[in-house]
Amino acid sequence: MEDLRVHTLLNFRKRVFDNVMNLHVGFFSNERKGDIISKVASDVQVVQFTVTNTLQVVFKEPVTLIVYVVLLFNISAKLTLFSLLVIPISAFIISKIVKRLKQQAKEAHESFAKMIGFLDEALSGIKIIKAFNATERTKDKFNNENIFYSNLNRKMVRRQQLGSPVSEFLGVLMIAIIVWYGGSLILHNDKNALAAADFIAYIAIFSQVMRPAKALTDSFSGIHSGIAAGERVLELIDTKPEMVNKIDAISITKFNKALVLDNVAFSYGEKQILKNINLEINKGQTIALVGPSGGGKSTLMDLIPRFHDPKSGVIKIDGLDYRDVKIEDLRSQMGTVNQESFLFNDTIFNNIAFAKPNATEEEVVAAAKIANAHEFILNTENGYQSSVGDRGNKLSGGQRQRVCIARAVLANPPIMLLDEATSALDTESEKLVQDALNNLMKNRTSIVIAHRLSTIQHADKIVVIDKGEVVETGSHAELIKQNGLYRRLIDMQAFND
Repeated sequence: MEDLRVHTLLNFRKRVFDNVMNLHVGFFSNERKGDIISKVASDVQVVQFTVTNTLQVVFKEPVTLIVYVVLLFNISAKLTLFSLLVIPISAFIISKIVKRLKQQAKEAHESFAKMIGFLDEALSGIKIIKAFNATERTKDKFNNENIFYSNLNRKMVRRQQLGSPVSEFLGVLMIAIIVWYGGSLILHNDKNALAAADFIAYIAIFSQVMRPAKALTDSFSGIHSGIAAGERVLELIDTKPEMVNKIDAISITKFNKALVLDNVAFSYGEKQILKNINLEINKGQTIALVGPSGGGKSTLMDLIPRFHDPKSGVIKIDGLDYRDVKIEDLRSQMGTVNQESFLFNDTIFNNIAFAKPNATEEEVVAAAKIANAHEFILNTENGYQSSVGDRGNKLSGGQRQRVCIARAVLANPPIMLLDEATSALDTESEKLVQDALNNLMKNRTSIVIAHRLSTIQHADKIVVIDKGEVVETGSHAELIKQNGLYRRLIDMQAFND
């Protein structure tokens, strides 16, 4: 049973985690991270305990129960039929007691997930919490949820434990009635009565019937908590990934001609984000996406590596519809540097080599040099083997960004997607990062979201996006002449600078 228990947990966790990793990016913007963590960590364990405990009871106890009942019938059928009345009465009372257990268990699992969510947020935002003197408020928020969870658990445990004394009380009551009824028959020398020796054997066996019956009622109340946890876990396992390869998906190994967006529209639920986007990105070109905040630039950028599918219209790579190409092949043609430079809690070397796990030290160093990162890495405590801390918090913003650029350089993809990485940096870091980005974009197809318009004046094509539509397109000089939104944005930035 222990082997089965461990094995169930192993496979269950694997299935849940594998499925979570396969889900599309949009799924995670609607889900609380704490909820997913709690399903993988604790709910899976509840299910595993329930399954194995129930199996243990189901295989063992009914057999024991049947053997005892057969023995009792052999001794006295009449007495046994009378005494077995206790079972439906006890089952009815216990079912009333545990009726609300499943609902309470579901609430308890959700409350635990909330606590994990609070914990995750508190650890991620510890600087903000301290900066705004919100430590006590954060503690209270966590503590209130903790109290709610504990109270729920207390109520659940009371209900679970009530089943046992109820069945025991009814069992003892039944034995008392049998002793009184059977004993009075023997004392009055009734001709239908059992022999004294048989009667004592009968009572001895009947007292044993209570143990398996009690075990069954206990497992019955435990099942409710397991079912509630199971529903939460299965909901996660049954969520189908939206992005899956077609059965006959085409493999591609290189990018030859162009990326084309043909009449592409996209919306989150009811909210339309992009409409009628037509765009051609030829190999070797640098395309800059500019426009007011919230206009849909980042959403458009997410469609290119197929994190989402457009609601209508098609995206093509070298004339092939995205939906006909293997997702992994498509993404292997692209490298990404985000505005939020995400690093894993590992060494600098492993973070750069994340793009190419079998990379040699020479390759990693060469990538770091192109990204202007080699110098500062050598100045860290253990060079390339220095740990970057949780989410890279041991490095400055500019350093993190350059490690991310080195990661993209090492992947060496033909298409680069840059959600402009310099917007949050000081002037010196910005210059280093901008040089690194320029190195990265050489001889590549690049799609850049630009916040600082001065950095993209050399782009082959500038696409101005406003309210989800392409409003202007052309080179820097052409757009300045048009005297439209681009000119207005440039003037505003020049004024601010």
